[in-house]
Amino acid sequence: MSHSSQLSFQDAASYVMGEFHHFHDYAMIFVVFITILVMYALILLLFSAPTHWKFTEKQQVELWWTISPSFILIALAIPSINLLYWMDEGTNPDITVKTVGHQWYWTYEIWDDQRLEFDSYMVHIEDIAQEGLPRLLEVDNRLTLPYNTDIRVITFSTDVIHAWTVPQLGLKMDAVPGRYNQMFVNIDRPGIFYGQCSEICGANHSFMPIVVEAVNQQTFYNWCNEIAEA
Repeated sequence: MSHSSQLSFQDAASYVMGEFHHFHDYAMIFVVFITILVMYALILLLFSAPTHWKFTEKQQVELWWTISPSFILIALAIPSINLLYWMDEGTNPDITVKTVGHQWYWTYEIWDDQRLEFDSYMVHIEDIAQEGLPRLLEVDNRLTLPYNTDIRVITFSTDVIHAWTVPQLGLKMDAVPGRYNQMFVNIDRPGIFYGQCSEICGANHSFMPIVVEAVNQQTFYNWCNEIAEA
């Protein structure tokens, strides 16, 4: 989860989120270069004598300040289009998870060899204080998924627009009433990953946490059997 004084993203736990990190660092090179160039021009104008200012119309200058941004946009567009492709890349999923947003909790359905369904509510503050769990982030029923597995996540809502978001997995998709949206993920390591509804959905919007626990295949199937018997 995020922590105090954190300056960058959370550690990536999927290929797509790792590519987000790389694209962010790549784009920041251009941002820093443009910022330095603009600041240099501003300082030059502010502290140089007005008699030294020469504003003349030159075709070469106009040509370069038109072509240079075009090259920058192309340099940013190519990797971003590639990243968009991987975000939308549909595979034959091993597991399908349906996340249904309600005011204000989540319902999960897992379609594998069998169909499982359960609700996930935020753990009350009193219980969090006793167990030492993260405030406003822990839930009573975590969504347990296997890592190194192709997973399709389908989002839906029964009332208003919600957004199912887990930053470390690079997942963010609106849950819209009357419409199914889907995204794909392959979690590359075990762990517990926290998220929250990121669409303002009402008075208790901040009380819709998401917890995904990535485990190995055998632990996942044991967990499925426990949910089915409950």
